[in-house]
Formats: sequence, C-alpha cells, structure tokens
Amino acid sequence: MEKVKQIYEGKAKKVYSTEDPNLCIVSYKDDATAFNGLKKGTIAGKGVVNNRMTNMMMQLLEQRGVPTHFVEELSERETLVKRVSIVPLEVIVRNVSAGSFAKRYGVEEGIVFDEPTIEFSYKNDELGDPLLNTYHALALKLATKEEIELIKSYAFKVNEVLKEYFLALGVRLVDFKLEFGKTADGQIVLADEISPDTCRFWDAKTGEKLDKDRFRRDLGGVEDAYREIFKRVTQAH
Repeated sequence: MEKVKQIYEGKAKKVYSTEDPNLCIVSYKDDATAFNGLKKGTIAGKGVVNNRMTNMMMQLLEQRGVPTHFVEELSERETLVKRVSIVPLEVIVRNVSAGSFAKRYGVEEGIVFDEPTIEFSYKNDELGDPLLNTYHALALKLATKEEIELIKSYAFKVNEVLKEYFLALGVRLVDFKLEFGKTADGQIVLADEISPDTCRFWDAKTGEKLDKDRFRRDLGGVEDAYREIFKRVTQAH
C-alpha cells in the first residue's frame, strides 16, 4: 500500500491517504510537545516505540473485543489503518490521582481510586481541550447518546485489559487518553495511539515514571523511560 498524499499532520503523527479510500497510512514522528504545544522538543526513537507499541496494544484489544482502526504494521514508524472521522471527544480514564486531576482538585498524586474514573474533554486545541460532560457533548452534537455510552463501555474495557496486562510487566497503569473514530460504515472504533505519550506508566515497585511526564516535568531520562516500557512490552510478546 502506497502513500498518495498527506492529509493531516498533528503533534506526533502524519496521516496519508492511499489508493484505497477507506485506508490511511499513519507515520509516527519523534517530535514531542506538552501543554498544548507550548513546550516542544524531540525524543529520539519515540516514533518507533509509539508506533510498534500502539500496534501491539491494538491487536491485544481486538482479541478482547474492542474494535480498533489497526490493519497492518508497514514498518517501524508506519502503520496501515482504517480511515475514520475522529469523534472530537478525548476520553481520559484514571486509576490513580495524577497530573491535571491532582492539580484541579488539590489532591496529592498517587491516590488509588476505589474504581476508575472517566472524563471527556472537547478535542479542540484553540480552546485548550476543555473538560465537558455527556450533556455538553450532546448539546454540541459531538456524538449521540448511544455512541457516548458505547465509547464509555469500550474505554472501561480498555482499562480492564491494559491494567492487568501492564501489572504483569511490573507497571502500574495510572491513567490514559483515548480517541475514537467512525469508519465509513459508521462503526465506532478505537483510533489514535496507546503509548507513553498518551498513558501514565509508573514502575509498580519504585514508582518511577516511564512516560511523557519525564519530558513535561524536565525529569531527564526521557528516552530511557520510553525504551524501558517498550522493552517490557516486547519481551512479553
């Protein structure tokens, strides 16, 4: 499958059309951004880690009943996916207090929740991705009630599968962001990526951060953290 033309470039990926109108090629970059693009940098090898890790996670989730946009890994940085229109809701599932949750509600990081929480933000960079609830999403016609319920049930299923998977690798899945898309025939599928860019991973024993927070917070060892989480995932496969 060949690239025809670039149809999108985001902070971490480029998307190309192919000769098949229902398929796209996603190409992962090493660019890193934080705080809605205010902080910029490069994480060497990040594109390879995020591409390959995402593909492994998507295949695992497909096996466990969550439909995804994944079709085939083409190379270390490129993957063939179903073409979708992205539902403009970012879905955040949290198992432990961290990041903006801790800041927003004035609690310390590391509080383990009795059950996972879910929140939505409006996928809109200009507005800074504001938080919204189901009623706002319906008012803005971002998705139907049925679609939102389906997205919620998929998101909790993803959490269940990945929490168990990463714990077996000695990693705590703290929280993560998902995006969903609609295929040409209207099916809701998991899209975007599952990687250290979109998940918070803490070493289960030491609490060491193995994700993009090392970049956000200038903790150093960013490349090492990405390599470490990738090593654990590839060894498990």
